[in-house]
Amino acid sequence: MSYPEFPGPLFTDLYELTMAAGYFDRHMVDPATFSLFVRPHPRRNYFVAAGLEAVVDALVRFQFSDEEIDWLAQTGRFKRDFLAHLSTMRFTGNVTAMAEGEIFFPDEPVMEVTAPLIQAQIVETYLINTVGVASLMATKAARCVHAAAGRPIVDFSLRRTQGSHAGMAVARSSHIAGFSGTSNVLAGKTWGIPLSGTMAHSFVTAFESETDAFEAYANLFPDSAVFLIDTYDPLQGAKASAVVGNRMRQKGHALMGVRLDSGEMISLSQQVRRILDEAGLSEVKIFASSGFDEYALERLIAGGALIDAFGVGTRMGTSADAPYLDMVYKMVRLGERNVRKVSEGKITLAGEKQVFRKTAADGRFLGDIIGLRDDAPNGAEPLLTRLMENGRPAGPMPTLEQIRSRFAGNFERLDDSHKRFTDPQPYPVVVSDRLVALQKEC
Repeated sequence: MSYPEFPGPLFTDLYELTMAAGYFDRHMVDPATFSLFVRPHPRRNYFVAAGLEAVVDALVRFQFSDEEIDWLAQTGRFKRDFLAHLSTMRFTGNVTAMAEGEIFFPDEPVMEVTAPLIQAQIVETYLINTVGVASLMATKAARCVHAAAGRPIVDFSLRRTQGSHAGMAVARSSHIAGFSGTSNVLAGKTWGIPLSGTMAHSFVTAFESETDAFEAYANLFPDSAVFLIDTYDPLQGAKASAVVGNRMRQKGHALMGVRLDSGEMISLSQQVRRILDEAGLSEVKIFASSGFDEYALERLIAGGALIDAFGVGTRMGTSADAPYLDMVYKMVRLGERNVRKVSEGKITLAGEKQVFRKTAADGRFLGDIIGLRDDAPNGAEPLLTRLMENGRPAGPMPTLEQIRSRFAGNFERLDDSHKRFTDPQPYPVVVSDRLVALQKEC
């Protein structure tokens, strides 16, 4: 199931429609190919492809309603014959793309769309927005997973994402990247992502004491209780949780964990661990949440924090250190003519392309080649596959768990030198000789 649902073809920038009107007026109906890619980024060495399920859903359902056509007519901007054309238009093109969960790099096309010029043009905004946001969030989440070094991470970002649609994209993308769960209940219903949540400080303050709050929660959730222990004094909270935890044990239940949400996490976690162990509760896990991102997680683990799992929220859910990708959608071929942009600092590669990946005998990624679609470099695997054919899905879409598994396998094959947060080793990407030669012909 795809969420959010496609908002309709008016989810586009005005200039997409004014350009389309210009094409229609000049009878420009040739097929056009557009390439979707990310320009080099100062804070990201790699990206994780995501958002394709929503793209397929949107393109299959692409259709202007009568109400939308009437509204466009009322703007006074467009001729009746153009609006009549829009009213009958459906997406009939072909889409090639990297699979969701694939790792890609700057300037590599993650998707190419070939369709009649007007169709290919109008969908630009939706594609950049959808693939860009989903890939941005999957990339940020992947970095957090890497920093956690095998410890579970849960998405706690929903309250701070930029709107409900972003909140859903974050939950789905972070699950692809290896998060073990989300606090987002709708994402759990929509995609079957495991749900995770404990209590807020308001729950604790609603009772006369922490012990009363913990007892009430334990009585209601005797096999999944996690106590928030830092509403007042975290060490006293840990002691209160130990008291309630031992009472739970006497009743045949087990306290799952305690959560820290503030303070100096390294020393606090060590002290809380000692309190729990001395109370005979060595099996109780310590969870932590407090504005974490990959940099904080790396610091905590390197510093010896005794934290078993993390809730990661605002900084992940907004990709705080890199809140956007410079994702672009550029025409590379029109009819029989290859085209390119040569503006300073924004040069594009003409021609319909393929990305090939070279791997070592043990599966490690060695480098990529951006080439023409019919290139065939020895021993390299093509990454762009047919996603849509004549406006219809080319095959069944993978499940979210299949996408998650693909990412995990791919990420393991990417050398750690490319994953570093400081001075990462650039991943080698070259342009094939034939593609270089093609640029000289444009």
